[in-house]
Amino acid sequence: MRINLIQTAKTLALPLVLCMCYVSPAWAQSWVKKATKSVFTVKTFSADGTPLGSSIGFFTGQQGEAVSCFAPFRGAHRAFVVDAQGKESPVDLILGANETYDVVKFHVQVKKSQPLVIAASAAISQGATVCLLPNAEAKQSTQGTVRKAETFNDAYAYYTVAITMPAEAVGAPLLTDAGEVVGLMQQPASAADTLCYAVSAAFADDLKTSGLSINDPALRAIGIKKALPADEEQAQLTLFMASAALDSLSFAGLVDDFIAQFPRNPEGYQYRAQNLADADRYADADADMAKAISVAEHPDEAHYAYSRLIYQKAVYKPQPEYAPWNLDRALDEARKAYDIQPIPAYKQQQAYVLYAQKNYAEAFSVYEELFTTNLRSADLFYEASQCKAMMNDSVGQLQMLDSALTTFSRPYLKEAAPYILLRAQTRMDVGRYRDAVADLIDYEQLMQAQLTDRFYYMRHQAEVGGKLYQQALNDINRAIEMNPQSELYLAEKASLLVRVGMYDEAMAAAQDCIKVAPQLSDGYLFLGLAQCLKGQKTDGLKNLQRAKELGDDQADGLIEKYAR
Repeated sequence: MRINLIQTAKTLALPLVLCMCYVSPAWAQSWVKKATKSVFTVKTFSADGTPLGSSIGFFTGQQGEAVSCFAPFRGAHRAFVVDAQGKESPVDLILGANETYDVVKFHVQVKKSQPLVIAASAAISQGATVCLLPNAEAKQSTQGTVRKAETFNDAYAYYTVAITMPAEAVGAPLLTDAGEVVGLMQQPASAADTLCYAVSAAFADDLKTSGLSINDPALRAIGIKKALPADEEQAQLTLFMASAALDSLSFAGLVDDFIAQFPRNPEGYQYRAQNLADADRYADADADMAKAISVAEHPDEAHYAYSRLIYQKAVYKPQPEYAPWNLDRALDEARKAYDIQPIPAYKQQQAYVLYAQKNYAEAFSVYEELFTTNLRSADLFYEASQCKAMMNDSVGQLQMLDSALTTFSRPYLKEAAPYILLRAQTRMDVGRYRDAVADLIDYEQLMQAQLTDRFYYMRHQAEVGGKLYQQALNDINRAIEMNPQSELYLAEKASLLVRVGMYDEAMAAAQDCIKVAPQLSDGYLFLGLAQCLKGQKTDGLKNLQRAKELGDDQADGLIEKYAR
């Protein structure tokens, strides 16, 4: 019987069909002819048009939904299917993919498609007879027997089938005797293998995109456009993820697709307005924001987004000017949002705008209202401190930074470090040097691995201001260890040593400074001063004269003092 089948296949010039058992004529008469209308060959191409591969696939929906093998789609930027009549139709969307099981779901650009019926998950089990329809040209099918049906992902089956696959049958549908598809054929280990495998057709058909699909390696490996999730919330997540992951052109296309799919969702118009504003198309962006407000179920959110967009333009991109978008308008939109729904974030937006308008006292009043809300945080107190700084109220500024640090508890975690450093800098600015040193000690304990020479120089300055000279000397030495070629640090060290009367050490430090930067005056100034104080006036005056020649304004007074 096996030899007769092969001879028959050759006579009819059909693809080679090898069977494990008898092919029932009843099967072929009942549904095989109809099923061939659902089966096609899919061909894929790279961006430059180079053919990548092909496999069999089949329709699973009436609107062009189809499944096939993933492998030919890797790296593909274009694909089309060829049906039983030889008609070519493009693949325009990828609907889902799974590289592990080598399956992909996609959309074919056709008016209507004839799908295969997908069998229920329990429709086939071990020992069942199945049929393989290898390609669209075949007029008969190949029978086999299910040897094993293993469950994966809780609901789907992976089949081991006793059958010899015809050539180029990867991706072909595996069907029940009723013509319902249960599996999609996988690549066999070898052409002569009589045990082949099929993955659940239901699994392939259930593939879909989600909000996180933009990071899916399988989908990223395909250059063909991906479908937005059908679920609106997942589609919104896709937009959020894509805003940082895609280039501007691809993202703009995705936003347009979102608007077309969800025309009553304001987020699409808001994203497009941002894109238009980035391109200086402010009138178009303004129209999109008006549309977002008109369709929004929660218009307060749209007014808030509108305020932020105008604020960004006014503060960060004042040119080219677009008169309707100014800070007054941004403040008005933020207030409209708050009037509709009194959410603290809308108040905070008002504070941002008021600060940008230089209405610092009014902005601070808004922050005071927010201190008792769920926005109370170190960041909020820091923002309020900047209002006080612009009002030249250093006491109030420090009070706000103190409050920022009360939101943390000791022992501090790294999250507190930026606020500790800010308070230290502010304390130095107002002359509270020892308090600043205390902050910088806390900062050092938190950020040891990230400390640079600039930190130790800063703490040295605070310690000098606080008359903590030994600590100051230790820190300037650490700064020099980290950056031994800094003439500033060497000059600072020489200056400190002169101040504490360590003249020999000061001269050595000054000479190191001269070696590093002989064209600068600092080394000569401190060397000359240390020598004069040590009683070496002749050499000292020479070095002070050299400092004067290099433009040091202090040298004149010192020369006059020690030349007497």
